[in-house]
Amino acid sequence: MASVYIGQRRGTILLRLGFTLQVPRPLHQRSATPEQKAFFKAQLKFFVQLMPWLCPHKHVEVWAQDEARLGLKPVVRRTWALIGQRPTAHHYPRYKWLYTYGFVHPKTGNSCLFILPRVNTTVMQIALDAFAAQVNSTGDKLIILLVDQAGWHTSRHLTVPKDIIMYSIPPYTPQLNPTECIWPLLRERLANQVFDTLDSLETVLIERCQWLMNNPTTVKGEVGFSWLCSI
Repeated sequence: MASVYIGQRRGTILLRLGFTLQVPRPLHQRSATPEQKAFFKAQLKFFVQLMPWLCPHKHVEVWAQDEARLGLKPVVRRTWALIGQRPTAHHYPRYKWLYTYGFVHPKTGNSCLFILPRVNTTVMQIALDAFAAQVNSTGDKLIILLVDQAGWHTSRHLTVPKDIIMYSIPPYTPQLNPTECIWPLLRERLANQVFDTLDSLETVLIERCQWLMNNPTTVKGEVGFSWLCSI
């Protein structure tokens, strides 16, 4: 009993000091150190500020890109319920997937989202070409695109469209990629539901992707990293 009391007392003291009990966010042991992250941010800032001097007739924009896997395995999320009652959600896991390729502009919250059947260099090429055609059809922009170091981003078989520069973030450091923050907005529309087919899932995904692309203010609230918007 004494140990229980001591534990409760310790918790009360920590709460008064402003602490909360939280589950740690997973962090890969090879993730960049704080010093390496700071160096990456400074290096990116210098690179972005250099581009107007090298390409004076282009409007420079920094975008970020990532992919999310969504399928027939249900997404289970917390939901409101009366005290003393435990909510339930249907659960019928199957392992068929679709992939959302996301491109976001942190400064404005503008986004381009494409639903495609898999991740590889060929499909990345399709997404990259569609993105370039949609956001830079007139060719007056120079887009610096932040990507992770997945094989389909760095492949020599990937033909990067004109006026796009692929800029790699440090390995195992998804917290530097603002596109990661748009996926919860996408998954919340699928939460606690069972989809019978990929077609039925795709219908809901299309609706949600269109909503996100039409609501840049909501997207900016998630992806508008202050250090990135200040560049």
